[in-house]
Amino acid sequence: MHKEPTWIKWTLIAISLVFLAIFIALPVFTIFEQAFSKGWDVYVNAIVEPDALAAIKLTVLIAAIVVPLNAFFGLLTAWAIAKFEFFGKNVLITLIELPFSVSPIIAGLIFILLFAPQGWFGQWLIDHDIRILFALPGMVLATAFVTFPFVARELIPLMQELGKDDEEASLTLGAGGLYTFWRVTLPNIKWALLYGVILTNARAMGEFGAVAVVSGLQRGVTMTMPLQIEVLYNEYHLTAAFAVASLLTLLALVTLAIKSAIERFIARQRKANVFEGKQ
Repeated sequence: MHKEPTWIKWTLIAISLVFLAIFIALPVFTIFEQAFSKGWDVYVNAIVEPDALAAIKLTVLIAAIVVPLNAFFGLLTAWAIAKFEFFGKNVLITLIELPFSVSPIIAGLIFILLFAPQGWFGQWLIDHDIRILFALPGMVLATAFVTFPFVARELIPLMQELGKDDEEASLTLGAGGLYTFWRVTLPNIKWALLYGVILTNARAMGEFGAVAVVSGLQRGVTMTMPLQIEVLYNEYHLTAAFAVASLLTLLALVTLAIKSAIERFIARQRKANVFEGKQ
């Protein structure tokens, strides 16, 4: 068996490590170094400042609304695509990918066209005293749009691979649909579902473009953490900006750790299933 020279292996490893150091490790280090550059007290004061706290609370609130919604509808969409054949199935699969192919700024503009006073539903909303844009509902809709694919994309391939045999066997034995879902379907997809939920949460908290368009950038009212960071940075409050950014960075690092743990668990589970199959 032909083997590549050892120097090629170590050269590629060295290049990879240098790349990771420059483009990942160094920026992360810089964020925390700048955040704590003026001491712990300044860092804490930047975090507990009223506008910063309002941004943190709003970010958590939006994620708390969007993540369950997208988990639910992503699961329904994946189930429909993986378990059934119907007209327009390929179109639905394509639409799931749409938020990834459309710029978040464009996504925000779409909601402006729909819900602005001159938009399609603008006058009806005004007549019924319903406010979507520059308020929480618009920010939730924009965030839900850009994060929708994560759960569905994780579940569809897995559910297609698992097939329908287990569910059909359960139904044949007299189990109801809800029982079959909780006892058969969910245990088989729970780790992929959790993986998608984690990715959705990370993107929801870090979304900038679509939310910036529909938020109105009202301090203490419609400013999420990414928007707060931009405003602070543009006003040259660099320490405060990096302090808030460090919270998002911590979220990213925690998300990465959980993601890696789930991937290792899934890999071990698959190996165990393969081993049991050979037995």
